[in-house]
Formats: sequence, C-alpha cells, structure tokens
Amino acid sequence: MLDALTLDQIRTFVTIAESGSFRSAAKRLSRVQSGISVAVANLEATLGVTLFDRSGHRPALTAQGQVLLGNARDIILRVDVLRAQARGFAEGVETELGISVDTLYPTPDVAEAISRMRQSFPAVAIRVWSEPMGGPLDALRKSRSALAIMVGEDFRDPRIKFEPLASIRQVVVAAPTHSLAKQHPDVPIELVDVADHLQIVLSDPSDLSAGRDFGVVSSQTCRVNTQDTKHNLIRSGLGWGRLPYWLIEPDLQQGRLVRLNLSAVGRNGEVTSSAYLAHRRDEALGPAAQRLAALLIGLGNETHRSV
Repeated sequence: MLDALTLDQIRTFVTIAESGSFRSAAKRLSRVQSGISVAVANLEATLGVTLFDRSGHRPALTAQGQVLLGNARDIILRVDVLRAQARGFAEGVETELGISVDTLYPTPDVAEAISRMRQSFPAVAIRVWSEPMGGPLDALRKSRSALAIMVGEDFRDPRIKFEPLASIRQVVVAAPTHSLAKQHPDVPIELVDVADHLQIVLSDPSDLSAGRDFGVVSSQTCRVNTQDTKHNLIRSGLGWGRLPYWLIEPDLQQGRLVRLNLSAVGRNGEVTSSAYLAHRRDEALGPAAQRLAALLIGLGNETHRSV
C-alpha cells in the first residue's frame, strides 16, 4: 500500500501542519479545501494512521503525525534537491551571480576568488553583499544570493548546506587615547571595568537574532550597520569593540589601535570562529557559482593552514 503514496499527499500534509488549517493550506497551494481534505484522507488510509485530530476548531497533529512530519519534510527536501540538480544540468551559465559575505570574513580572499572565477566566466555579472550576523543566511533563504559566507554557528537551517572554509580571529581593541587602553596589557580587564564604557556593536540586518545579543557585555552600546563604521568609530576613540584581526592588523602595527586584555570574552581578548561556505540544497548552483565555491574553499584551506 505504501507504493500508493504520492508527493502531492506528502506536500499537502506538511503544508497543513505548517499553515495550521485545511483552509490556509488550500489557499497556499491554490487548491479547493475539499481537495486538500481528500489528499490527507488518502494519505492517512495509505499509511494506516491518523495524522490530524479534527475534533477541535483547528486540526492538531496526533502523536504519530508529529513523528511523521519530520520524515515528510525530509522527503520533500530531497525531492526539491533532486529537481534542482536536474535543472542545473539542463541550464547554462548564469547571467548574474550573487554572494553574501559575513563582514568578519577577509574581503581580499573574496576578491581573489571572484577574480579567478571571472577568468573562466568573464560575462557573469557579480553582486556582493557584505552583511553581519544573520544577513548571509537571510540572503540565502530569500534567494538574494546563490552563495553565502557565514562565520560562527549561531545561525543554521537544514535547507542550507555548510562547508568549512577557515578560522577567523577577532580581537578586542580600542584607540590608544581611550581610557581602557591605559591599563597594562598583562593585566586582565574585568567585565566590571568595561560595563560603563561605550561598546560599538553591529546590528543584525535580518530578524534572525531578534531578542538575542552576541558578544555584548557593556550596559552602554552604540549600534551600527556596517563593519567600516564600527572600525572607524573605535579608531576615533568613541568606544571599544571586537574586530577581525585581518582588518585591523595594520592599525595594531602602526599604533592606531591597541588590544585590550578582556579575558572574559576570550583568552587575551581574542576569540576564534569558524567560517563556512553555504548554499541552498534545493537550488542548483550554476557553473560560475560552482567555480567560485571551489575557489573560495581552496583559498580558505590555504588561509587555515597559514594561521
């Protein structure tokens, strides 16, 4: 009997569970409600279990339905991946390629990979977004970009494939004129010492971190929307903050910034995070995107070995 299962029935089941009602599912799928009811009834008959309790105002998943929902979602995802891969085989080179890059990731590495990719695909237009925190994942979810580079493990989605790229160092810094910079570097700075000093932090352009803060330890904050703004404000002496080492290495060497030994946010005020190349499982990468992905992974491996 299980051979009688159809993808339409499974997709209908998932849509009802996600939308909360047969009516909402019918609207989302552009179907009549009676057709939705028949599809689920046939699926229940084929499986031999009741998926929804229909006794209330809205259908509620049964215990068996809750378990099978995860399997149903997995089946749909795998079918979508299959279709995307088949589409990719049939399609030619992209006319445009978008990539969203976490602001913590080295821009020179991205530029080098794009430059090498264009040697093979010079006619492909490139769009690069520099976005912090949940921005790159949001770009993939909304199909604004085909590729994304994400730093850290705070944002994940089972529809997104992640491949490790490199390790990213971040250090706590301030301008040499800042009062926190007067403390001897061998003496750790306590959280109580920075609580009343303005911390410059990046805002998340997406809603993925709503209600959460990452690395914010001061009661006083100045929130900015770009890494360049954060960098410039810290260098001007307005406040302190954490910045990627690759970006501020010249500032440290030339004395425009000094490291702060804030051990509460990392040993000697430093933290290392992993960077990942990400793309949607259900959307095929075109030839140019595949080439760029391979180049980014190769350069990331070189960077990782040199750290």
